[in-house]
Amino acid sequence: MASDYSLESFLEMLAAERGAAENTLSSYRRDLEDFSDFLGSTKTAKAGADDVSAYMSDLTGRGFAATSQARRLSALKQYFKFLYAEGLRQDDPTRLMSAPKKRQSLPKVLTVDDVDRLIEAARSDTLKSQKSAAARLRAHRLYTLLEVLYATGLRVSELVALPVSAAMRDARLIEIKGKGGKERLVPLSKAAQGAMRDYVGLRAAEGAYEKSPWLFPSHGSSGHFTRQAFARDLKDLAGGAGIDRSAISPHVLRHAFASHLLQNGADLRVVQQLLGHADISTTQIYTHVLDERLQQLVESAHPLAKS
Repeated sequence: MASDYSLESFLEMLAAERGAAENTLSSYRRDLEDFSDFLGSTKTAKAGADDVSAYMSDLTGRGFAATSQARRLSALKQYFKFLYAEGLRQDDPTRLMSAPKKRQSLPKVLTVDDVDRLIEAARSDTLKSQKSAAARLRAHRLYTLLEVLYATGLRVSELVALPVSAAMRDARLIEIKGKGGKERLVPLSKAAQGAMRDYVGLRAAEGAYEKSPWLFPSHGSSGHFTRQAFARDLKDLAGGAGIDRSAISPHVLRHAFASHLLQNGADLRVVQQLLGHADISTTQIYTHVLDERLQQLVESAHPLAKS
């Protein structure tokens, strides 16, 4: 590749017209020389779309990350675009090629045992003797927030703004108004229903927030408990339960809800509806969970897997 005049001309153009730094030029040279080594006897400037596709597949096989593959393809695109502009080729074999998409990363995912431990810690706090009625209400509020969040996978903004009417009827489903005013129905577990009833009953017995329309009221300007305050209380609870505080947030619990559903056989479309995602592509960050479940299914059920 070092003797390929088209590469040298391309690098000269980058240096002269674009002011590319020496490190940038070295990176381009390294990427294009790797492509040349892959082609073998085929001249780099003569490579076709099939050659580029095969090279990208080879990068995948060599364990290159999506970001590294995207950088290699970008170098090839600029190289072939240069050849076309200079009249050295009549086509650009990379024109219709897209870089591999980097899978959106998930936040830390809690195990089922972690969630159970967290909820049990909150429930235990409701049974302890508290120093005041306000402290008792706070303990019940946190436990109720946790039960409802893990049962529904609500966004934290939806959770803290639930109306008190959500606990006033013995319903297995509650209606949520999500992003863009779109409404959806989400199920409530018996534990979540019970926690809501007990919390509202305790509020009534204490004569607190009698006229508030919110399930989780506060004295702040919004009238209801805030996302920031819930996140703070959740981290404090996690620390007391022996769980890494940095691994806990309301959003992480929402992801745990979705991941645990998929691990136990839920359909991706169902999870999409429960989470309130307008587009299935948003929910597809969980496909790694499905991949793991399918692999486990094949390994446990396929006769050749046991041989």
